[in-house]
Amino acid sequence: MKPTRRVFLQRSLVASGALAAAPSLIAQSLPRARVRPTTLPPHQPHHVPGVHAYADAESVRPGEDLVFRISTEVPVRATVCRLGTAVDDPDQDEVLHDFGILPARLQPIHPGSYVHVARGLSGRLDAFAAELWVRPWRVDRSMGLISQHDAAAADGFALAIGPDGTLGFQLGNGGSGTGFSTHRTASGTVTRGRWHHVVARWDGRRKEIWVDGKPVGSWPCEGSFRPGSHPIRIGALGESGRATQTLDGDIAMVALHRIAPVDELIRKRHSGNGLIPPGPEGLLGLWALSEESGDRLADRSRFRRHGRVINHGTWMIGGPSFDASVPRFGDYDPDRDPQRGHGLRLASDDLYDCGWEPTLRWRVPASARSGMAVLRLQWEREGAAYVQHATFVIRRPVRRAPAPVLLLAATHTWRAYNAAPFGRRRPGYRQLAGTDGLPNEAGDPPAFSFYRGHAAGQGTYQMGTRVPWPAADPYLRYGDATEYSHLARADRFTQAWLEREGYDYEMVTDLDLHRDPGSLRRHRILIINGHSEYWSIEMFRGLDEYLGSGGRVVVLSGNTLFWRVSWDPAGTVLECRKVDAPGDQLKPEQRGEAWHSHDLLRGGLLRECGFPGWKLIGLETLGWNNQGNVRNFGPWIAEATDHPVFRSPEPTGLQPGDRFGWAGEGRVPMANGHEFDVRLSTLAALATQPVPEGAVMPSDPPGIQRLANGVIPWQHGGAAFDYFFRPIRPDNEQGGEMIWWERPEGGTVFHAGTIGAGWALEADPRWAALLRNVLHHFGVERPGVAA
Repeated sequence: MKPTRRVFLQRSLVASGALAAAPSLIAQSLPRARVRPTTLPPHQPHHVPGVHAYADAESVRPGEDLVFRISTEVPVRATVCRLGTAVDDPDQDEVLHDFGILPARLQPIHPGSYVHVARGLSGRLDAFAAELWVRPWRVDRSMGLISQHDAAAADGFALAIGPDGTLGFQLGNGGSGTGFSTHRTASGTVTRGRWHHVVARWDGRRKEIWVDGKPVGSWPCEGSFRPGSHPIRIGALGESGRATQTLDGDIAMVALHRIAPVDELIRKRHSGNGLIPPGPEGLLGLWALSEESGDRLADRSRFRRHGRVINHGTWMIGGPSFDASVPRFGDYDPDRDPQRGHGLRLASDDLYDCGWEPTLRWRVPASARSGMAVLRLQWEREGAAYVQHATFVIRRPVRRAPAPVLLLAATHTWRAYNAAPFGRRRPGYRQLAGTDGLPNEAGDPPAFSFYRGHAAGQGTYQMGTRVPWPAADPYLRYGDATEYSHLARADRFTQAWLEREGYDYEMVTDLDLHRDPGSLRRHRILIINGHSEYWSIEMFRGLDEYLGSGGRVVVLSGNTLFWRVSWDPAGTVLECRKVDAPGDQLKPEQRGEAWHSHDLLRGGLLRECGFPGWKLIGLETLGWNNQGNVRNFGPWIAEATDHPVFRSPEPTGLQPGDRFGWAGEGRVPMANGHEFDVRLSTLAALATQPVPEGAVMPSDPPGIQRLANGVIPWQHGGAAFDYFFRPIRPDNEQGGEMIWWERPEGGTVFHAGTIGAGWALEADPRWAALLRNVLHHFGVERPGVAA
């Protein structure tokens, strides 16, 4: 039963009187040991209103500490809760720790990527030039290209894009001389989405700007140039000692010169398309951007003015010479492409680590059971009660015997959909969000995901973990009228069912499996749960080895093993380069950018990266439909009811043609809906176009038995695709297929074929009995049931 508003507010203790009465509780919020936040050079802050929080880790074991970082404009009640057996009833949750009332404390964020070079130019210069390639993603505001200046200082230099595609060139001499101000070119000098070679030169008498081998502006400027004591910033300007006006654009081959290059040399440099670095004569700095990963940018000049990439940026995009429209089916290799070049993509909303100070430190009790847990923040505003969660997973103690069942939480997918980390919540527990996430907070803080591009239009290729994670909220819905969920709440249905049934299990995250894929061998059964769409190569290989050694896998997921992801070494930045399927962040003409910066390997669909999911679990994605309309959902229809999982040890009572896995006609839950998987032969039968040139249509691996066929009423809408993700229109009601597969290579797979499989467990006892039979035949019994 859900608490009333009055009870909710009483528990929250947010009133000022309660705050004054509980000083000892407030004291518990202080960390016992200081954890250093991410150290950034001085950077323009962005203050985000509201209440936001995140944990330092996705999972934690008993006896370990977990740090929470919170920014809040109001006092909040903070508790740590292990979620209970009633998915939508927080009264059933177990309170593991009560921190009491936390005072209001807003912590700023510092978005925007650029390159910080601490060692700037020095002394007096009688000539100077700045040179780089840039491909702007917007031209409607002021953005730094390269600078060593501060807006309030009379020294330094700055080259910047201005509104309407102008270019501005500023030189400072400390306050004397003539012409030492900012000069700007005409509108339209640079355009969005096109590489431009830009040179700003000064020979002691005149300032000039050249673009693409042609002069576009010239102004008198006599005297001496004094760089000042500011750092060099590539992709930003400076104000009050802080980086500001960061660039939305791609940069390549950045250089500073102590001489003004002659006209002929500028034209030659432009014709080189950024592939040939300038010679050493007169170089003050040269950043060729050939690193393609990491945050260190090497200066190839003798001055060794090495830089640091702030807020990550995006590597592996190629340079001005690169034609990114590489074939979809072929053997393209970036290492063998002499025309690829190098570049770095910057975004003014890049943010992967809030860098907040620790607010709470909590040691997981030794007695804590594995499962899903949250830091729960509660407060009142204008008479309404609000809740915010920071979700994490409690694992099993290392020294305890492994659980027979390993339950894999689809945390990569929760992360992929985290489109609005600073989203505004409505009152109460129940929240609703689509692919764009919750409505963004005031001030438009960063809001991007693997389904939502950056503010200036750059596709999202990576996401950070040190930010709030509202997409992982266990009460978040994806369908309003249907009460459907596909993220953390979808995982909760299976977890709560296992717990109610008394099964011994351990819950882990995708990152846990990525880090230790060999851990699968310690468990009798792996349950792939919820919306397990995003897999790393390490996870794939671990599952392959587990099955090869006789492992047993239960798949209660749809759209499973679909996109490839990779992690940075610290496990704080998740990379995915989505192309050639809906939800893509790269257009086909950008396919050459699909290679990851973490491992330099092809990204995109797992099947097109050499790791097809069907080889391990037998099925591939058919499509998706409207998760908010009950008419788009359906049950399974039983077929092979002579299979043991229908009959033993519990009789399900199902006969061929019976519909199951639903609450009944026109009522949810129903197992089939939103996203679902089928056999290769089913995809081939539905295809209407020939196999694309250079591609191969695989066939069903031997040994798959279809137990039941799902129903999706395509007449009410939806989007179905063939194996190569070309649209099709099924003339039947084909939904997700339920299979049993004893693999010739080893191992056994039971695949339910739908995200909603766990959701339907509470609705249909026949489906719950069938799943208990599956676990029995995989060697796992409920406590008190004889083997």
